[in-house]
Amino acid sequence: MELIRGLHNLRERHRGCVATIGNFDGVHLGHQAVLGQLAEKADALGLPSTVITFEPLPHEYFLGEKAPARLTRFREKVQALRRFSVDRLMCLRFGAALAAMPAEAFIERVLVGGLGVKYLVVGDDFRFGQGRAGDFAMLKAAGEQHGFQVVNMHTFRIGEGRVSSTRIREALEAGDMATAEQLLGRPFRLCGRVAHGDKRGRGIGFPTANLKLERQISPVNGVFAVELFGVQGEPLQGVANVGRRPTVGGLENRLEVHLFDFDQDIYGRHVQVDLLHKVRDEQRFESLDDLIGQIGRDVVAAREWFLRK
Repeated sequence: MELIRGLHNLRERHRGCVATIGNFDGVHLGHQAVLGQLAEKADALGLPSTVITFEPLPHEYFLGEKAPARLTRFREKVQALRRFSVDRLMCLRFGAALAAMPAEAFIERVLVGGLGVKYLVVGDDFRFGQGRAGDFAMLKAAGEQHGFQVVNMHTFRIGEGRVSSTRIREALEAGDMATAEQLLGRPFRLCGRVAHGDKRGRGIGFPTANLKLERQISPVNGVFAVELFGVQGEPLQGVANVGRRPTVGGLENRLEVHLFDFDQDIYGRHVQVDLLHKVRDEQRFESLDDLIGQIGRDVVAAREWFLRK
């Protein structure tokens, strides 16, 4: 999959494609339905498929620190999109210039002049351009004018609700990992490089692999039964804490994974951690001894969950 960063990196060879536009946060089952339709049309027309997305996400630009937690960092999104036959990912920087671009100009500069789109798939609630003035009807009219087809991808539903990033965030916040997995089409995953921590875990008998989350807000918080990938013998079972570690005065969100019956040096390894079951919320303990006792109970609870699984 080719990554194109910004309009200025478009070349003549990028013209002529089937495309879709969106945040694709989480690359959930609704997104996957769009990507499936895109891949089928790309194959039928003999054209490359292109996903157009934004960084930061538009709501992060407008809301700042009040923006909801994203499900996937950009790197994780790229990795997920590679699995769905996407030929090109075009990432547009969402800043003041793009926010102020009229919808008509977006169509002319990005879809027509830049990519030469021949077929466009968008969600049924897609809005774009300055003041969110652009919608499906505008795209449809533009397609008729410039010779590209526009298809409205209807809402993908599971159970009584539509599959959306918001619904997944709500499930994660509630600790309902099974529902999140159902909507994502896979377990919720956090990725990162194993870094040196403060070595407290090893000192109290529970060594951990420490990953910086590199995000201001985490969509999950608490203690989870997990599986770790990226190390020989994968998947490796364990228990993990996601949060700021209030008992020891932690200041940043961190993922700390204690792997069962494992004692190898994996510093520097890039790993993936699937959060399968929530054991409890993160909490502050009055003493280190209280924390050690609770970690022991967390290990037992996670092991028992894996036995029942």
